[in-house]
Amino acid sequence: MKVLKFGGTSVGTAQRIKNVAELVASRGKNLIVLSAMSGTTNTLVEISDYLYKKNLAGASETINALEAKYMRVIDELYSTEEAREDARRAIKERINFIRSFNKDIFTLFEEKEILAQGELMSTVLMYNYLKERGINVVLLPAVDFMRTNKNAEPDTEYIKEKLWALLNAHPDAELYLTQGYICRNAYGEMDNLQRGGSDYTASLIGAAIHADEIEIWTDIDGMHNNDPRYVEGTRPVSRLHFEEAAELAYFGAKILHPTCVLPAKLNNIPVRLLNTMQPEAEGTLICNTTPTHTIKAVAAKDNIIAIKIKSGRMLLAYGFLRKVFEIFETHRTPIDMIATSEVGVSVTIDNERNVNAIVDDLKKFGTVTVDRDMVIICVVGDLEWQNRGFEAEVVNALKDIPVRMISYGGSNYNISLLVRKEDKIRALKMLSQHLFN
Repeated sequence: MKVLKFGGTSVGTAQRIKNVAELVASRGKNLIVLSAMSGTTNTLVEISDYLYKKNLAGASETINALEAKYMRVIDELYSTEEAREDARRAIKERINFIRSFNKDIFTLFEEKEILAQGELMSTVLMYNYLKERGINVVLLPAVDFMRTNKNAEPDTEYIKEKLWALLNAHPDAELYLTQGYICRNAYGEMDNLQRGGSDYTASLIGAAIHADEIEIWTDIDGMHNNDPRYVEGTRPVSRLHFEEAAELAYFGAKILHPTCVLPAKLNNIPVRLLNTMQPEAEGTLICNTTPTHTIKAVAAKDNIIAIKIKSGRMLLAYGFLRKVFEIFETHRTPIDMIATSEVGVSVTIDNERNVNAIVDDLKKFGTVTVDRDMVIICVVGDLEWQNRGFEAEVVNALKDIPVRMISYGGSNYNISLLVRKEDKIRALKMLSQHLFN
């Protein structure tokens, strides 16, 4: 059995829901994971924002617009009035649930309940459409098996036990359907796996049922070797190592959520990235064995802040780096890149929120300078240090661009370079020309 996850754009219109239904119906007995229809989660966030601000009129208008959108989809999606009426009734129930949050008290708990409705509505539409087509599909509510523990991490044993019980209760089903993103926490409350969580859901399910493969279907034909928004002539990478995919996902390749990789990697389950608009395209296969001695792809991460701490006290002083890193830990701010010398250390972060407080604390240990509007360029491939010349290829490609920092050796799959925002597109183009053409 395979796990097939479809993103919001893949089910974003009535026609696309029909296309996905046709695709999954022809693929055999698999488990399907759906995201919310594109735009729905953003609308639910907007509704929640109105409710936080106690603007009930604004919330009501937005809810009405959301309901009208779904009613139009229902009219177009189904061919019988009976199926339309069943879908209207189910969607109305979800919409009225959202409308019920009109009291004075609105907290994060209520917001999570509202955000869950997107996936619940998309699976209702797909479930009813597949039933109308005569397919024996079983809807497995994600909240019946997907749970996080007290540390907000997936409770993998619980997920495995509950999911297998549900599957075994319906052995004759032709297809299984469930929601991505949503779950319950250790206290039974509605929760979620954060943005991009549908990828995570698919990976956790794949690990729980020992799937043959996890397919992530989006509107892009795989993970490209550079950013097609800025560089012409990019092409999908046919095969990536899990570590390479994780680096690319973290540093800007938005087709795959970074958290998706780990459960699949640990359980040695291949992940294939495919395009619902071009289902015949090969896509990208991610697994634990890939071609070696090659540079695979380039990605970029924007809105980076570089912080440099220069101190004569660092010379031969043990404990200096620990004190520096403890400041970032105190302010719950992760570090992307690190470069050190005898008298200083430079780090990068991607979160503006606590910069001023961090800089104030760092000034206890030395002179602090901050560079904003920076970009991390990530070059991914087989970059074992024994492979002579690869790092030189990357650096030579950017010989005409000022580079603020370089990180090499922390991973066998990544070289990261920090450049100015205004040099980003030129850097991406030069790397493509030098490394791939």
